[in-house]
Amino acid sequence: MSRTVDPHAHVSAPVQAAYSYCEAVTGQQARNFAYGIRLLPTDKRQAMSALYAFSRRVDDIGDGLLPAEAKKQRLEETRALLGRIAEGAVEEDDTDPVAVALADAARRFPIPLDGLDELIDGVLMDVHGETYETWDDLKVYCRCVAGAIGRLSLGVFGTQPGAPGAERAPEYADTLGLALQLTNILRDVREDAGNGRTYLPADDLAKFGCAAGFHTPVPPAGSDFAGLVHFEVRRARALFAEGYRLLPMLDRRSGACVAAMAGIYRRLLDRIERDPEAVLRGRVSLPGREKAYVAVRGLSGLDTRTVSRQTARRRA
Repeated sequence: MSRTVDPHAHVSAPVQAAYSYCEAVTGQQARNFAYGIRLLPTDKRQAMSALYAFSRRVDDIGDGLLPAEAKKQRLEETRALLGRIAEGAVEEDDTDPVAVALADAARRFPIPLDGLDELIDGVLMDVHGETYETWDDLKVYCRCVAGAIGRLSLGVFGTQPGAPGAERAPEYADTLGLALQLTNILRDVREDAGNGRTYLPADDLAKFGCAAGFHTPVPPAGSDFAGLVHFEVRRARALFAEGYRLLPMLDRRSGACVAAMAGIYRRLLDRIERDPEAVLRGRVSLPGREKAYVAVRGLSGLDTRTVSRQTARRRA
C-alpha cells in the first residue's frame, strides 16, 4: 500500500494539538489498544489514535443513555462529519480535534474511511437491538464493528513491498478483527446481559442449554456453560490462526503492534478457557506485567517468525 503523502511531513501546531487530544483519549479509554500502538513510530501511532478516538465517539453514542431515536440522530450526524473528512472539507482550525486529526491522518495514509461508515452501521445494529441466530449472522456485525477496524488499521500500517500474498492482507486484517471481537463478546457476556444485549448466536446458546441468558454469577440451571465457552474459544482460536497470516506482510514495528494487541486477547482467551465461569463473576483482564511481556514478545518478532515458518511449510 502506498501512502498518499509523506507521513513524516511537518505537522502544524493545531494538528499536533489535535493528535495529542486523540492520544490522551486512547491512553485513558483503550489500555489494550494503547499497549500495541505505543510500539509504532510517531506518525503511525498518531494516525491510529485518531482512528481510535473517532471510533470511541461512535461506540459511546451507542452505549450511552440517550433514547434510541436520539442515538440514531447522533450517529447520522457523525456519519455526516465522516463525509466531510473524506471530502477534505475539515480545516486545521476546526473546533473538533478528532475530526482535525483524522482528516490529517487520511491525507497521510491510504485509510479506507468507508470502514468507519461500517462501524456506524454496526453500532446502529446495537441501537436497533439486533440479535443473531447463527454465527454467519454474528459475523456481519463483527465485520462492521471490528473487521472494519482491522482494515482501517492496515491502511496505516501498509504492507511490505513484495510481501507474498499481500493482496489478501485486508482479508486477514478483517479476520483478526473478528477474532478480537469474539473474544470481547465472551469476556463481556455478563455485562452485555445487564445492558439487555445478547451477541452469541441463538443456535449456539440453545445447543448448550444457555438460552436463558447470563444475568447471574452462575450459569443457567442445567446448562453446559463450559461447553459453550470452549466451543466459542475454539472458533476464536481458528480466527486468530487465520488472521495471524497478516504478520509477515507488515514491517517490524507494525507487526509488533498487531502481535501485541492480538497477543493480549489470545491470553485473555487462555484465561477464559481455564475458568469459563470467570466471565460471569466479573471482567477478565491481564495484569500490566503480562501485557508488557506480550509487547516485548511482539517486538522480538517471535510470532511473525512462527507464522512465516508455518506458511513456508504449507507452501512446501
